[in-house]
Amino acid sequence: MAIATPQQDTPPSELAIEARGLVKRFDATLAVDGVDLTVRRGSITGILGPNGAGKTTTLRMLLGIIDPDEGTRRVLGHENPRDVARLIGYLPEERGLYPAMKAVEAIAFMGALRGLPLAEGRKRGRALLEDHGLGEAADRQIRHLSKGMAQIVQLLGTLVHDPQLVILDEPFSGLDAINQGKLEVLIRGLADRGVTVIFSTHVIAHAERLCESIAIIAGGRVPFAGRVDEARDRIPAQVRLETSAHDGPWRAALPDTARQVGQFWFFPLPETGVEPLLRALIDGEAGIQSLSIERAGLHDAFVAIAGEAAAARLVTSDAGEEG
Repeated sequence: MAIATPQQDTPPSELAIEARGLVKRFDATLAVDGVDLTVRRGSITGILGPNGAGKTTTLRMLLGIIDPDEGTRRVLGHENPRDVARLIGYLPEERGLYPAMKAVEAIAFMGALRGLPLAEGRKRGRALLEDHGLGEAADRQIRHLSKGMAQIVQLLGTLVHDPQLVILDEPFSGLDAINQGKLEVLIRGLADRGVTVIFSTHVIAHAERLCESIAIIAGGRVPFAGRVDEARDRIPAQVRLETSAHDGPWRAALPDTARQVGQFWFFPLPETGVEPLLRALIDGEAGIQSLSIERAGLHDAFVAIAGEAAAARLVTSDAGEEG
């Protein structure tokens, strides 16, 4: 089943990616089942889903590494993504650098694969390493770098040829908190320069902090694609209420779904808004100690959209990804 995205009426000239009805089978396994996706130029879009959901297969179809069995895709205005390969930077989930190669040479080599002359790649590589606090590592072999440093080197090799579109497959995997933060700053910097960034992740925190738009993928399908705030708006805001009175007329202001946890009450914000609720609580002598309105987080939205089973295989915070 193909799910249309809210961005489907965007003029083609403003789109970096436009995919319709992508299907991919591997023998008897249906890995991707009718994925629709549009990505605006200059935006940061997250492909959010658990491991095995079809994220990597979808990205590889967008890149032209594999072709879909059904469906169409346009990347930077071209039906064949391989025609614009030099305008794309790609960081695969499976990292791979030659251990004996120096860091600056590894960056230059990756740039050369996208058409950048080696001499220019070395020059840019040294500058990028300096900019990211790794200048002293430029002439060190990859085998002598930490895992996090090597991962940053590979990322810089993805960017050295100044791509218009950057696709990162699980880029935060294996990075400690410090390097995760550096990567987030780098991604925001790319978008500020007008580069389109797409990254896949199963860590909700990264998508919530970085993304303007997300595509939720589960079981090879995309049940939601659109802005993060639109996903969160699928769930009504929740009221968190603390009162000094334990009972009284004010209880009639609470919906039947209200639940009490300790001294707090939790319930969805009524459609009439907070002001009528406040009046009813005051008139009913609730003795309001505190009242806050808490908007649903992206994890709650994911549960509502993709289901508990898919959400159970996600990581909700960065801590689960440190390694």
